[in-house]
Amino acid sequence: MKNVSIRNIFSLTKKIMKKIAFVALAFLAFSCNTKAQDTNNKEQKYGVEKTDAQWKAQLSAEAYTVLRQAGTERPFSSPLDKNYSPGVYTCKACGVPLYESEHKFDSGTGWPSFDRAVEENIEYDVDYKIGYARSELKCSNCGSHLGHVFDDGPKNTTGKRHCINGITLEFIPQK
Repeated sequence: MKNVSIRNIFSLTKKIMKKIAFVALAFLAFSCNTKAQDTNNKEQKYGVEKTDAQWKAQLSAEAYTVLRQAGTERPFSSPLDKNYSPGVYTCKACGVPLYESEHKFDSGTGWPSFDRAVEENIEYDVDYKIGYARSELKCSNCGSHLGHVFDDGPKNTTGKRHCINGITLEFIPQK
């Protein structure tokens, strides 16, 4: 009598396992064919999107490394570090306004520094390249890397220091 019930249990278990396997395979077959996989439905993240070849043709090798590969220029190498003329700093890759000269200050770090940005034109991200989290700054129009933001800026304003690679900026003097 025990042999019969064990045989029935094995048979029932085998049928259940087949049904589970069938349902799992059916789920996988249908889930792999979704709109998310459709490359024609790709949503554009930035207002300006180009191929690497197009960016390389537009930018110098050093600017490409910093803007598109999140590199860092040498400190004190940018003429914009000590530029305090009135005007606007725009993204070198796409031309969108990023910083106003009235918010620029001398941080002594060797990179142009600002205590605030044209907020709607800046995107914040997290960068772990040096082993810990830093707040990365990107152009919200083209996704280009600009620099990082730190909490050691002027206490009498925002307390923030936007440490920006000068090569990522184009200065437009005030007329």
